[in-house]
Amino acid sequence: MTRLAEDETGSATIWAVGAMAALVALAVLVLQLGSAVSTRHRAESAADLAALAVAAHALEGPAAACTRARVVTDGMDAELVRCELDGWDAVVEVDAGSGLGSGHGRARAGPVGP
Repeated sequence: MTRLAEDETGSATIWAVGAMAALVALAVLVLQLGSAVSTRHRAESAADLAALAVAAHALEGPAAACTRARVVTDGMDAELVRCELDGWDAVVEVDAGSGLGSGHGRARAGPVGP
């Protein structure tokens, strides 16, 4: 009876399964982190391009300029949260979402001062 209790046949299988589970958990964590970073970058890029679109169409008025910003954000699968045209300065805020979270981007565009 003591011989069966001291037999370690199959213990390597248990260790291998545990190691594989740890590797899968680590891979899932890295993928989620990568998705969150990618979503934030997408939101920031959408905000940058939308602010440039607003600034480029500032002469057409705030409504037309913000419509251009909405076209840009819709094309980048993001939501335009705020669009303002203060004189020549365009201020834009954008939210982008994915299945694992959301990202927020803010940008300003306008003429360079002295």
